[in-house]
Amino acid sequence: MVSTPGSGSSSRRVWVLSLLALSILTVGLVAPMVWARPQERSTNERHISLLVAHLMDQDHLSELQVNDETSKRAFEKFIESLDAMKLFFLQSDVDEFAREELRIDDYVKRGDLSLARRVFDRFLQRVRERIAVAQKYVDVEHDFTVDEAMVRDPEKMSFAKNEAEADDRWRKRVKYDMLTQLADDMSKEEAIEKLHKRYRSIRRNWEQTDGDELLEYFLSALTMSFDPHSSYMSPSTLENFTIQMRLELNGIGASLQSLYGETIVKRLVPGGAADKDGRLKIDDVITGVAQGDSEDFTDIVEMKINDVVQLIRGKPGTVVRLEVMPADKSGRKVYDITRARIELKDSEARSEIIERKPGGEPGSDEATGQVVEQPVGDGTSKKIGVISLPSFYMDMEGRRAGNPNYKSTTRDVRRLLEQFNAQGVDLVIMDLRFNGGGSLPESVATTGLFIDQGPIVQVKLPNGLVQPYADEEAGMVWSGPLVVLINKFSASASEIFAGAIQDYGRGIVVGDHATHGKGTVQQLNELGQRIMRIHPPNYGALKMTIQQFYRPGGDSTQNRGVISDLELPYRTTYLDGIGEADLDYALQFDRVAPLPHVNYPYASQQIVNTLAKNSENRRAKSEFFTDELQKIERLKRRQSEATVTLNMEKYLAEREEVNSEKDQEEIFDELVEEDRPIFPLDEKNPISPYNEEVVNIALDYLEMLGGNRLAVVR
Repeated sequence: MVSTPGSGSSSRRVWVLSLLALSILTVGLVAPMVWARPQERSTNERHISLLVAHLMDQDHLSELQVNDETSKRAFEKFIESLDAMKLFFLQSDVDEFAREELRIDDYVKRGDLSLARRVFDRFLQRVRERIAVAQKYVDVEHDFTVDEAMVRDPEKMSFAKNEAEADDRWRKRVKYDMLTQLADDMSKEEAIEKLHKRYRSIRRNWEQTDGDELLEYFLSALTMSFDPHSSYMSPSTLENFTIQMRLELNGIGASLQSLYGETIVKRLVPGGAADKDGRLKIDDVITGVAQGDSEDFTDIVEMKINDVVQLIRGKPGTVVRLEVMPADKSGRKVYDITRARIELKDSEARSEIIERKPGGEPGSDEATGQVVEQPVGDGTSKKIGVISLPSFYMDMEGRRAGNPNYKSTTRDVRRLLEQFNAQGVDLVIMDLRFNGGGSLPESVATTGLFIDQGPIVQVKLPNGLVQPYADEEAGMVWSGPLVVLINKFSASASEIFAGAIQDYGRGIVVGDHATHGKGTVQQLNELGQRIMRIHPPNYGALKMTIQQFYRPGGDSTQNRGVISDLELPYRTTYLDGIGEADLDYALQFDRVAPLPHVNYPYASQQIVNTLAKNSENRRAKSEFFTDELQKIERLKRRQSEATVTLNMEKYLAEREEVNSEKDQEEIFDELVEEDRPIFPLDEKNPISPYNEEVVNIALDYLEMLGGNRLAVVR
């Protein structure tokens, strides 16, 4: 089983994160796609669609079926997956295909996906037409003194009624994109060149959509008409998912970015083949790829990033040759790099040791667990151990194969906690910010490291029966005080952890107002294994919602999340379209009967109230939090506005007050940044004052507990 946060495609969520000016950016630690034009019918798609329909009818948690109701929803989701911002289709296009919206269930059950190809053919036609118009408007002179605005919220508009309206929509889109470039002090010539590349890239990316991708869009539109977390994974998406869960891949260890037709090195995995070789650098542009001793390079300029990855990735010990244009413009180079097995250590539980002596002097740095040492109350030094956990990962293939050393969150966190015990740590902070979930068994086992014994989560099956999952292992690896740090992006398995800790009173939950609110469990069905058990073909997988989980106390986290004991104001709480309740067709909150469980005396209302009051007093004197509160109010006001001005003077004035798009872009970057600092406390990092307040809360917590710091049952 897997438990992951949804990536629902509700238009408000698209609005929040898509105002990155329609730039196309793909991170290339992803699996390769099998090339097939969307117009060609795959010999496997009939089997795949039949299996998906059958499994959704048979096993989905809801009482929905693949019928006219979900068919109508699926049509809307499919159109949205192609044109969420309503920039390409005409209303007449949507109306034409909508005549078949109640037949999608019949088509899928027959294995007939011709409607998907017809819709995509029309979409591609409109993309070419609209991008041609966009390119024309890039070269015209725009008057930025005119007082006009662009509607930026797709929920506030319909599809264009005719070509003239579509053209004008793109005139404003191009004008806005030009405005943002010029406002950043880019020259007009540079802005024109950049926008031409951007729009060519949009067209090229859609033109390179292959059959597997189209099948994934269409079948996922159907599955997401049941709930936002059920989806069809194409063979390549399944491979990428498996890589992320086992935290290793075979290749050179480079994260690649496709930008305007160029393949750019975004990051090198520490200790990976490319990193050890030392020649490939960040921002280098790869222009060609050859295998082994071959002199024949494949030109990869304007090639799909997934196909580039397919060429570069390979078996450990084999050689790949890269033709590179270095970022320093020193001239074209050729690097031969021997592929290796790469461990994605930045995605596992990780940390570093930072010590602050009583006098404020820095201590030593070691790569074990982050420790913050600083004086409190009586002047003695206290150590706070911080563990950053990006996900609850597990090597499913290794576990199935009986590998005793398969990759496991619980094993890694146990090791860090044992180090904390050996180093005399006084309090642990589990940092689950941006932890999107992962393995249900791992979330249960990891929570068990912090309690003696008892239920961690309850799971309701489709038949209504409720099954508890408990920590059966006696004793705790960490029995000291605990702070769980969350934000709105903490989802699914991380909510199981935070909810159980809160129900047991084992520690305090600090951060955004609440977590994401994903309280469902997905099962991964590898479709090839349904057809052939021995040497099954890769038909991708159906990730399907089959259960809903509940806390030991009986509450679901669905739609509501885990509410913080102590809320720290930050913009992530207020981002629109991010929480579970914002997603289309999300299941509802409910409760089941509570289970008997012990209560620890470390999160009483009195303790929480005192901690909150102390924190509020500090924040009132904090320039960071004063500024953050102002940003929150501006963000809320900005998100309520459906339009953005295209007048340069007004735009600059508004941006001086609040640059909400930039704020959201930075938060999005935080989501995807793989080597971000663990728990920055240096003055240069913008999040450091927030983390400092978390440390202050932890120190207050220790002082309030006094000598009563070991978890014992009361």
